[in-house]
Amino acid sequence: MSGMDLQGRHALVTGGGRGIGRAIAEALMQAGATVTVTGRDRAALEAAVGEGAAHGFAVADVTDPAAVQAAVDQAAAQRGPIQLLIANAGTAASAPFLKSGPDVFRRMLDVNLLGVAYAAQAVLGPMIEHGFGRIVAVASTAGLKGYPYVTAYCAAKHAVVGLVRSLAAETVRTGVTVNAVCPGFTDTDLVAESLDRIVQKTGRSREEALSEFVKHNPQGRLIDPREVADAVLWLCGGNARSVTGQAIVVAGGEI
Repeated sequence: MSGMDLQGRHALVTGGGRGIGRAIAEALMQAGATVTVTGRDRAALEAAVGEGAAHGFAVADVTDPAAVQAAVDQAAAQRGPIQLLIANAGTAASAPFLKSGPDVFRRMLDVNLLGVAYAAQAVLGPMIEHGFGRIVAVASTAGLKGYPYVTAYCAAKHAVVGLVRSLAAETVRTGVTVNAVCPGFTDTDLVAESLDRIVQKTGRSREEALSEFVKHNPQGRLIDPREVADAVLWLCGGNARSVTGQAIVVAGGEI
C-alpha cells in the first residue's frame, strides 16, 4: 500500500453517520477502503454507507464496551479484519465549571475518552497479529488548549491525546500506528446545534454567535469536515507509517 490508496483495507468509523465521521467515511470509500460505520442512529448510518454489499453499518453505543466488541466482531465476520480504526464518536457539553456536576464529567469521559479506548481495545489484537493497523482518534483543539465553559469536554479530549501518545509508544514495533487529529470548530450539525442553543439562551443573532466560534481560527472560518477527512486519509496511508503518537491540528493556525 502506498500513498492514499486504501484498496483492500477495512475501516471502522465510530460516529460515522454524520458530521466529521460521515465525511471521513466518504473519503475512505473514495480511496478504495471497505467501510463499516457505527453509531446510534440507524437511518443516518444507512444513509452514510448507501446501498450495496461493499460497505456496512452496526448500531452501537461507544460507551458500551460489549456493544462495541459485538459491532467489531460483526463487521470483521462480514467484511474481514478491521485494519483502520477511526475513533470519531464524541459529544460536547457547555456549562460553567461550578455548574458542571459529576454527571457532566462522566458523560464527557464516557463518550470522548472511553469510547476511543473501547474501540481501540476491540481492534488492536488482530492488528498486532497481522502486523498492520492504523488507529486515528478524532480529538479536538480542546485536547491541546483550554476553552472556557467546556472544562469537562476539554479534560476528556486532553485525555484522548494522552491515550494516543501512550498507546503509540506501546505499539511502536508492532506495525500499528496511533495518532489523533485535532480539529478546531468545524462546520457540522453539532456546531449548528450549539449555535442554536447560544441564540436561544442569550438572545444574540446567529451571526453574533458564529463570530464567537470563528474568532479562535486565525483564518476566520469554520473548518470544513473534508479537511479533517484528508488528514485522516494521510494517516491511514502507507506513506505515514513513521508517524505515530502525534496530535495533528486542523485549525487554520489556531495552535
